[in-house]
Amino acid sequence: MATYYADRAHEYERICDKPERQADLQQLRCTVQSRFSGLEVFELACGTGYWTELLASSANWVFATDINEEVLTLARARTVDRRRVMFQREDAYALPALPRTFTGGFAGFWWSHLPRTRIRDFLRGFHRVLSPGARVMFIDNTYVEGSSTPISRTAPDGDTYQLRRLDDGSTHEVIKNFPTKPELIAAVDGSAKDVQVEFLRYYWVLQYTFAP
Repeated sequence: MATYYADRAHEYERICDKPERQADLQQLRCTVQSRFSGLEVFELACGTGYWTELLASSANWVFATDINEEVLTLARARTVDRRRVMFQREDAYALPALPRTFTGGFAGFWWSHLPRTRIRDFLRGFHRVLSPGARVMFIDNTYVEGSSTPISRTAPDGDTYQLRRLDDGSTHEVIKNFPTKPELIAAVDGSAKDVQVEFLRYYWVLQYTFAP
């Protein structure tokens, strides 16, 4: 997965140019911007900084992380106020002990790449960098026939995969799960309150307040 996204760095945002997805994306941008206004936000899997730039327009501070230097190089080239944004290479499955906790937590298009068996462990690590009462949001894709990349196979554990071809001609098998609303709610049970799940045409949004 890390290799695929490193190789895809310069193609990363192409998916956001699809005309049919613009209305949904505009709604997501408004939601993200308002949700984290005035907060100190930990962003996971920031990629090329598409959402980081938006977060920084309303948040007090954004600590944006990704495992790939290839995408972080592009993210750092964005026009953002460096007094309010910091980019750092981190592994989402092994986040370090940080000297501070955050009042907001955000990840865009990361949840779908989580193996089902690792969701709970991932969330425990992610929640450790957040303050009690922190606002949390995950956004990701819904599966839309004719717009989404077809599912290539389903593993015995229920994880689904896609075959993706890059401009260099290479093909990568990528885990890409499409959770249901009950699955999302169940995943954060015991560590969240005020849970909201919304499904748009092309995307879903999970919001909650971290309540350890």
